[in-house]
Amino acid sequence: MNTQQAQTAQTAQTMHPAQPTDHPYPIDIPVTTAHAAPAPAEPLLDDVSIAVLAPGHPGVTPRWELTSLPDGLRQLAVRAEGLPVEIRLSVPLGDAAGYWHPLGAWRRTLVADWEGRSRVSLVEGAAVGCLYEHSGATLLTFAATDPVPETDVRFGVSEENDTHVVHLSLPASPEPHRLLLVPRAPSVAAALRPLRAWFTAARPPMPVPDAARLPVYSTWYAFNQDVTAAAVEAQAGPAAELGCGTLILDDGWQRHGNGRGYAGCGDWEPDPAKFPDLAGHVARVRGRGLRYLLWVAPLLLGPEADCHDRWAASAPAPATVPGARVLDPRLPEVRRHVIELCVSLVRDHGLDGLKLDFLDEAAVYAGDGAGDVGRAMTELLAELRRALEAVRPEVLLELRQPYTGPGMAPFGNMLRSFDCPADATANRIQTLDTALLAVGGAVHSDMLMWSRSAPVEAVARQLIGALHAVPQLSVRLDEAPPEHLAAVRFWLGRWLLHRELLLDGAVEPGRPDELYPVVVAARGDECLMSVHGDRVAVLDFAAYRRFHLVNGSGRDRLMVDVTGGGGRVTARVHGPDGRMMDDPPAHLPEGPRPLAVPRGGLVSLVLTEGPR
Repeated sequence: MNTQQAQTAQTAQTMHPAQPTDHPYPIDIPVTTAHAAPAPAEPLLDDVSIAVLAPGHPGVTPRWELTSLPDGLRQLAVRAEGLPVEIRLSVPLGDAAGYWHPLGAWRRTLVADWEGRSRVSLVEGAAVGCLYEHSGATLLTFAATDPVPETDVRFGVSEENDTHVVHLSLPASPEPHRLLLVPRAPSVAAALRPLRAWFTAARPPMPVPDAARLPVYSTWYAFNQDVTAAAVEAQAGPAAELGCGTLILDDGWQRHGNGRGYAGCGDWEPDPAKFPDLAGHVARVRGRGLRYLLWVAPLLLGPEADCHDRWAASAPAPATVPGARVLDPRLPEVRRHVIELCVSLVRDHGLDGLKLDFLDEAAVYAGDGAGDVGRAMTELLAELRRALEAVRPEVLLELRQPYTGPGMAPFGNMLRSFDCPADATANRIQTLDTALLAVGGAVHSDMLMWSRSAPVEAVARQLIGALHAVPQLSVRLDEAPPEHLAAVRFWLGRWLLHRELLLDGAVEPGRPDELYPVVVAARGDECLMSVHGDRVAVLDFAAYRRFHLVNGSGRDRLMVDVTGGGGRVTARVHGPDGRMMDDPPAHLPEGPRPLAVPRGGLVSLVLTEGPR
């Protein structure tokens, strides 16, 4: 065992100190999957093998069966007489390149099985994974059909067996434990599409009003907590003029909302110095044609809040964010409090919805033996949706990674990328990761920000990074240089023009471990491709008549490979601020060639005549 393995082994001994004794994984978790209790493996699907056991109950042999579902899916059902079960999946390494899962973040290549561990639940990822090879084709794709319960997942390369393994530790259930499996598919995106379709039918998502599919102006990066009614209203007019449909007032509107910590959370009353008449302010912003959402973290409780002493006993665990504790959603009085709070905010201030932050903090109670957090959050969020829709039928609810998986589909209609200030690459990757598994809701970018001194192509780069999601802006528009506003106006205009193509088209982003350098969105005879590195974009004129190529790279040209015969085209080339460029191509014969497109720019091509 090397030093890193030894450190991981020590972590494995202590990662769940409060586990109940009947948890599927005991406290002394084996270092590698090869050291786990033996269980006979059997062929399952393609080259995947399966073994199942009931940990702690050696006399019980769980039974499993595999059935076929529509769209090529297979359903695995494991019966274990109401006991916890461990399902082990194994596949030969072959030409494996990476393993994608919702909590993967930047670790999307292969890891060793002594390192790959996660605990998922309704508000913390999902029990879903996809192993793929260098061609992009998948070797193993699975999803637990019930996204709610706390589930331990071990995964990675088994050094002893030359395989990639996934061990799912599922809690006791009176019903069979079920997994969905997808046979080999040409890409991760192709494999996850039928899973999304299955979850859409099984867990109908919350309705998505058109307002959820319009660009958003957010106050967070523009103002942080130093925000006032007057400052927000100064942004509302420019935001609406640029094409935004919603404004989100983020942290700082409430009393004790200062210091970038969360010690003042809990009362959720407007700061009278910043927002002396919040309802009147909301009405004025809505008068500009914008919907209005308010940020709230309803599970956080800080010592500075007036209500702290009343609720302290209901928040025994500290939050992972500074200064606050977490209200335990398993307590009925906490659920009633959160619902009453959120409903009163929407009703009393005339809001269109809420930005629900830090719901994943509920996971601090996972595995403590006092009840399943996911079940409690399901009850809380279902009742919250019903109560809010009674006040505002088309209520908007924003959720954030990591609680954007299939299980959250009934409880939110705006699914936002995790915070990545000024990082266009992270925004692209995180929004695409979310979209791969998103059910129903509109995927949103993290808020876009840049400095006033940034070159115009840097502004365009931020917008291009959010191109395949609903963009959210967070800069002071009333102070932005004219060239920045021109870039925002151009790219938001293009996004609105191609919204259905970008949000509803078939999206193929490529391999996750390559960070999605060429993203293809196609619908009908139209194809939009965003290129984010020195890669070749394939223009297949036999498949599509219209192409839009977005230059998100660092060079002032794009390399293309024309197939399908090529021919005469009409072309328009735009710079990063929308200005038309000279000398667009008029004829594109088959084969590779460069196209002069400025960085941060766009070329649109329409085939007018086939090959000569």
